[in-house]
Amino acid sequence: ILFYLNGQRVVVDRPDLDMTLLQYLRSTGLTGTKLGCGEGGCGACTVMISRYDIDESRIIHASVNACLCPLATVDGKHVITVEGLGTSARPHPVQERIALLHGSQCGFCTPGFVMSLYTLLRNNPNPTEHEIEECFDGNLCRCTGYRPILDAAKTFADMAWKQGTVAADGSAHITEPKSKGGCGIDGCCRLQKSPDAEVANGSSAIVHDPTKAPTSITSGCCKGLASDSGCCKLQKRHDSGIAECKVVNQAEADKAAVISKFQRYDPTQDLIFPPFLIRYAKRTTSDSEPQLRPLDITSADAQSWCKRYLRPLTLSGLLAALEQYPDAKLVAGNSEVGVEIKLKRSKFGTQIYVNDIPELRQISDTPSGITFGANITLARFEQALDHYGAEYGAQRTQSLAALRENLRYFAGNQIRNVATIAGNIVTASPISDLNPVFLAAGATLTLASASGERCVPMSEFFLGYRRTAMLKGEVLVSVTVPFNVEGEVIRAFKQAKRKDDDIAIVTCGLRVRVDENQRVVDAAFAYGGVAPTTVLAHAAAKAAVGGTWGDRSVLDRILGACQQELQLDYAVPGGMAEYRTALTTSFLFKFWAVSCSALRIACAESLLAHELDDEERVVSKARQEYAPVEDRAIVGKGVAHLAALKQVTGEARYVDDMPALAGELHVGLVLSTRAHARILSIDAEPALALSGVVRVLTARDVPGENHWNIFKDEEILPTDTVHYYGQPLALVLATTQKLAQDAARLVSVSYENLPAVLSIRDAVAKSSFYDETRQLINGDVDAALAAADLVLEGESYCGAQEHFYLETMGAIAVPKGEDGEMDVFASTQNPTEAQMVVAEVLGVPASRVVCRVKRMGGGFGGKESRSVLIAAFAALGAHHTGRSVRIALDRDEDMQVSGQRHPFYGTWTVGVTKEGRILGLRARVYSNGGFSHDLSIGVLERAVSHLDNCYRMPATDFVGRVCRTNTQSNTAFRSFGGCQGMFLSESMLCEVADRLNLSVEAVREINLYQPGDVTPFSQPLNDWNVPLMWDQLKAKAQYDERRLAVDEFNKHSTHRKRGLAMLPTKFGISFGVKHLNQGMALVHVYMDGSVLVAHGGTEMGQGLHTKMAMVAAETLELPLESIFISETATNTAANTSPTAASASSDLNGFAVYNACKELADRLRPYRERMAGESFAKIAKTAYLDRCNLTAAGHYCTPDIGFNWAKNEGLLYFYFTQGVAIAEVELDTLTGAHSTLRVDIIMDVGRSLNKAIDIGQIEGAFAQGQGWTTTEEFLYFPSTGRLFTTGPGNYKIPSAMDIPRDFRVELLEGADTSVLKTIFSSKGVGEPPLFLGASVFFALRDAVLAKRRQEGVSAPLYMESPATPEILRMACEDQLAQMARIPQILKDGKTPFTIRI
Repeated sequence: ILFYLNGQRVVVDRPDLDMTLLQYLRSTGLTGTKLGCGEGGCGACTVMISRYDIDESRIIHASVNACLCPLATVDGKHVITVEGLGTSARPHPVQERIALLHGSQCGFCTPGFVMSLYTLLRNNPNPTEHEIEECFDGNLCRCTGYRPILDAAKTFADMAWKQGTVAADGSAHITEPKSKGGCGIDGCCRLQKSPDAEVANGSSAIVHDPTKAPTSITSGCCKGLASDSGCCKLQKRHDSGIAECKVVNQAEADKAAVISKFQRYDPTQDLIFPPFLIRYAKRTTSDSEPQLRPLDITSADAQSWCKRYLRPLTLSGLLAALEQYPDAKLVAGNSEVGVEIKLKRSKFGTQIYVNDIPELRQISDTPSGITFGANITLARFEQALDHYGAEYGAQRTQSLAALRENLRYFAGNQIRNVATIAGNIVTASPISDLNPVFLAAGATLTLASASGERCVPMSEFFLGYRRTAMLKGEVLVSVTVPFNVEGEVIRAFKQAKRKDDDIAIVTCGLRVRVDENQRVVDAAFAYGGVAPTTVLAHAAAKAAVGGTWGDRSVLDRILGACQQELQLDYAVPGGMAEYRTALTTSFLFKFWAVSCSALRIACAESLLAHELDDEERVVSKARQEYAPVEDRAIVGKGVAHLAALKQVTGEARYVDDMPALAGELHVGLVLSTRAHARILSIDAEPALALSGVVRVLTARDVPGENHWNIFKDEEILPTDTVHYYGQPLALVLATTQKLAQDAARLVSVSYENLPAVLSIRDAVAKSSFYDETRQLINGDVDAALAAADLVLEGESYCGAQEHFYLETMGAIAVPKGEDGEMDVFASTQNPTEAQMVVAEVLGVPASRVVCRVKRMGGGFGGKESRSVLIAAFAALGAHHTGRSVRIALDRDEDMQVSGQRHPFYGTWTVGVTKEGRILGLRARVYSNGGFSHDLSIGVLERAVSHLDNCYRMPATDFVGRVCRTNTQSNTAFRSFGGCQGMFLSESMLCEVADRLNLSVEAVREINLYQPGDVTPFSQPLNDWNVPLMWDQLKAKAQYDERRLAVDEFNKHSTHRKRGLAMLPTKFGISFGVKHLNQGMALVHVYMDGSVLVAHGGTEMGQGLHTKMAMVAAETLELPLESIFISETATNTAANTSPTAASASSDLNGFAVYNACKELADRLRPYRERMAGESFAKIAKTAYLDRCNLTAAGHYCTPDIGFNWAKNEGLLYFYFTQGVAIAEVELDTLTGAHSTLRVDIIMDVGRSLNKAIDIGQIEGAFAQGQGWTTTEEFLYFPSTGRLFTTGPGNYKIPSAMDIPRDFRVELLEGADTSVLKTIFSSKGVGEPPLFLGASVFFALRDAVLAKRRQEGVSAPLYMESPATPEILRMACEDQLAQMARIPQILKDGKTPFTIRI
């Protein structure tokens, strides 16, 4: 095959037929393209593939998932990766803007975002902001919350970068400076003439009036010299409870300054499409040149899954190939086949690539309809639908519009750019987005074989689950969609767990045709997601025909027929039986209303049509706000992440990007297929028989200690018992990753099943607990309850959450060949524990093992402890083979093997006054710890100590237990139990407010702690700013006015409801284990004046290295570029604490400061003696004078230490605090929602880097929003196997899920004198996460509004996450109640999946 790669011609003879483009790129050293999921669901592997389209005679640029693109399919194409755009020294404008506007944190997903935006610009150099947002619908980010990525991308919008850019509404209008003195903000005061200026000799000079007192304002771009100190960067703060003053919004000023220096985007400077490939595609190359020709490639690898690959260029060639290979698998976009191969391990020995056959891509119109070539891509299909819709008018092309509507949310751009109509139809998926619309529209399929063509109505095509009417040897050539006629209406509806890039739960195409008297002549109601295949609701259609459309009795008859016909069994595959049934009637009701409106039929429902059609989503906007730093040179400034330019260009290296060493081996995991069982035998012979498999390791091959973690209750490899489905049982070492994984599946394990416990509730019922208990008892709860006006009992539950760091766990172990020495390169937050456990497993002293961490592609707590096991696996393999050993988990492996956020369940009894003031609370909380302790006790302690959140509770009785279950050992996750504890109590307050008929915000406000109050863990609140921020945000965000507006909206809207919630948070900063509250650093000053800093913290995107470099530069009084941090390693930073607990800046920052302070003191005499000389010269002189230019720093948190048994001591060094307001809109018929606006204010003390802290707040919020809304973690109850094993069925928020209006502010001017932290800063990584739950509580508010409308008085109990299913069914309207399955029909049946 021949293709171009970043402008260079590449010829691959006899390519590996199992190899994807991603694997090829990475094998060549182009590691900027990442593997995030392997199923086309995250976008980390995005590249641009360009081809010359013969049909359209133009070059087409497409963003593509390289992980699903077979290498052999790029013949004749030009592949551009992130490395082909620019370098960190000379970045492309796309790379530069994302980097410098803080759009890259961990950086692992960043190359994918870069390539998606770059592809958009190659196709359209002047996109709209809407097009820019839509281009990212196939990309996921777990760090940033997306806002800075969108901000950076929107600088390319057509309305923005003619001369400069227009930032989001409400922020600065930024242009390129009109003169050297401007700050970049439109109308900068420095560009205006001051009233105090006199013009002399044609120039302006500032002359101060001696009678006026000099201004005290020296900030802003004009340093207070503008008229009345009216600097363009200054604004008067009327909402501050601290002081009324003029404050600079430095966030927007910083943005303006950065943008004003951007290089212009010049499309003519991009890599051109190679002219040769145009001739190649046209088949006009000379005889001496390579020529486009049919391909027939056989595999050179005997173990290859694909043995033969054919690429015909004509339909006749395809039919002939099918005649010869009737069982061959046809491949076009490979979006379905690739996933089957990757996740289901399907093997297709012969594959035929059909994307280069012009006859399958033709589009034609006739008087009766449009015929679409079956193999046009969905992206091309979208364009054609738009074209014919405009040409033939809206009435005739309603079916096309319905198809276009469902395509808006069909997968992501990368999938739509390669997936085809034929693939969507022929796979016969029961949840296809398009098939119900084709079916309702009356589409006809044309099939061809060597014996001729035949036409098949869509209604006769689907025969059963994944079965169609196609015969062997047939191909789908085209699909014909008829035009619509007068009196006809057709619409499409779809509901998924997430709006964008998600598979449907239920999808449908609904059509009706009426005569001039509104009598129904014909109807077709087609559904997906309610049967083994796409189906027509014949009974519902029959109930409609002959009736009068608009007559309510007809609607009731149709709904009843649909309900009865499509009612699902409680144990139906896919689960959500009641919800899916409710969706069928809800969609039908929506269709009734919008069709009546379209047909101008006057009825009550037609008046609601404006509520029920899917509205165009508005473009997001955002604002960040913080004040300037006047008293420091570097610390506090909004410096971009120091590795950002390396990350956006693909230069940043992660563990699996490291070049392979000679003879390197890969680890394949043998995973348990039982939730709890005795191991009877492990037979590795079938695996060892494969060439290239070197060894299989089991528990007996562990030379040292086989038990690990704090409690030593978990084995590295199990000896005789497995405790969860997916537990690693053995390690296969082989020469390639694919071979190791394939061989691992050949290892045969015999089991004897044991009873298994999965869920918290089951564990509580069976008293399956770990021994430890944590409790906080204060006051007399019984007396408080007796004195209360209301005593309420209830329960709360919040589910698990997957970390979904974009870089899965991985490690490389390199033996050094002597004294048992080994280097371990790991993606871990805890290099010291990795070092210690590896040493124990190998039976060597810790001094022989060095663990190195350059950076991680996200961690969020998930790599604090569980990553250690992965490092141990690699080390064990290296020990036994003497060779370098690499392990890099696939996404599904990572999610099965590693732990998640602990689910929590709690019961409570609370006593309150009639005003809602809490008198006493008794709470019993339980977490699902999984099969081993891991960090569960620490998580429980934080949950119990955060049950109070921000509220004074005079009498408390809190008791917590950890449940022992047969799931992965749940582990640390950002907020570490704090958010779970706060969620349980906030849910309780909601129910209290409901019972008292008060707003929950009023209940929250009346119970807020005041300064000096004491917590249930005996800690006075001396640094307490929540009441101040509550009042400030309430005024600034106009909460009261918006509350009235929301209520007014709900009064006039029947099926769309809005909700509003205001939520505070406090988060204690410190490790719960006293000895972990220490940090260390090692600083070298070299003779050339450069400085190398090593410290105990690891970089995972949170900007820790950037902050530490800033601390060093500030302390040493050097420019930031003089400071370098290479890595975190246990030979330069020993005995370190994990990078966790939001304390790493505190601990390591002070350690760096102490080391640098010592060096600064040593160098002070030289600086004083050599004033004016360069630092390099000063350092060289000091060295020659034998001055020690190395210093070690250490820091331990003072006063910390808590005794749980006595409830005394200092549990937390301080609290990071915040308040958020969220406003949402809920579609009560489907459960779909959008987050309209979020306002946040955070107290982070005196920030070390305000821009990075803003990014941490936004990213944490998005993670908390996902935890409480879309991220549902599910298991199969029958086997204990995890169901949600990747982005296909586990949904983190996308760029389209973030608030449409996102405003974040840092509290400024508060008293920080009591803070004993580095530069009076506060930890920020975890605290904002719980504020994401404000979206959950706003949704609860919206559900309450619907229930009040429906007259539902029963208490509202809502679990987290509030998925569309939870929200829809909680509305309890008539359609929801119709869909309820009687308990008698549930008894004895096991649901498809369960929460644990």
